[in-house]
Amino acid sequence: MNNAAATTLLVVNLGTPEAPTAPAVRRYLAEFLGDPRVVSIPAILWKPLLHGLILPLRGPRSAANYAKIWLPEGSPLLVYTRRLAARMQEAIPEWRVLPAMRYGEPALRQLLRDLRRQGVRRLVVLPLYPQYSTTTTASVADVVAAETQDMDVTLVEDYSTDAAWVEAVAASIRAHRAQGGEGRHLLFSFHGLPQRVADAGDPYPQRCTASAEAIAAAAGLQPGQWSIGYQSRFGRERWLEPSTQAELDRLAAAGVREVDVVCPGFAVDCIETLEEVALGLAEHFRSKGGQLRYIPCLNDAPEHAAALARLARHAAGTVE
Repeated sequence: MNNAAATTLLVVNLGTPEAPTAPAVRRYLAEFLGDPRVVSIPAILWKPLLHGLILPLRGPRSAANYAKIWLPEGSPLLVYTRRLAARMQEAIPEWRVLPAMRYGEPALRQLLRDLRRQGVRRLVVLPLYPQYSTTTTASVADVVAAETQDMDVTLVEDYSTDAAWVEAVAASIRAHRAQGGEGRHLLFSFHGLPQRVADAGDPYPQRCTASAEAIAAAAGLQPGQWSIGYQSRFGRERWLEPSTQAELDRLAAAGVREVDVVCPGFAVDCIETLEEVALGLAEHFRSKGGQLRYIPCLNDAPEHAAALARLARHAAGTVE
């Protein structure tokens, strides 16, 4: 393959520490939480708080949580993203498909600089955030815009209701619930967002609702059989409601004892799905007398790779 002539597809995920240790987690969080797209507090106020208080406190605690879900090959997010990119490469052999991370390694910015040096001219960037947000997809777009002068770039901004992706998620739900769980309530858990960001015009909550509605319809669920929550809150300000934990509490109070949770805002499993939901929220719901079953992300499932490969080719105008 002529790398300079071929279209290159970057499959971009959020990022992960290099190891489940406090120093590695602090390095990762410093980059992640130092992005003004993620935390919009003025740097002169935020940086001292971040480095003086938050990182020293969160580093060891987060490292312990990462250690609970770390795979022999490394971080689940990185392992599954690499596997997904490899499957997509099989689906698009005429392109070059590379995994990248917005924070951490392999660093998106460095990969873009390497591609420019190699003379790559045609680039497709697929952020693995199905629902667009200024806090995620727009941050990827910032880096891409800064590093791709004189390149022909296509950025996939949103695939929250893409038919093939919706069907892939719905099929995973149907398969999971076919194993004796047809009567269970289904809870869609999306990553949270400060309410002020949504109030400023970020379309993320509307995209999440659109995803949940489309997936529920494709999975054959009626309105009363599913609901939405938002997880992974940080800080004391108001975030999108209801929180996933509050929704689980509501369901428990209403007498619901069996709940399936799916996280279609995450392309692959990571600390937020494996530690926060499958372990932490499952334990919380047990304390309320209920049973929570976590439905894994699509990860590197063939149907997931095929849907995203088609999405990328369609964005680039090369679908048959």
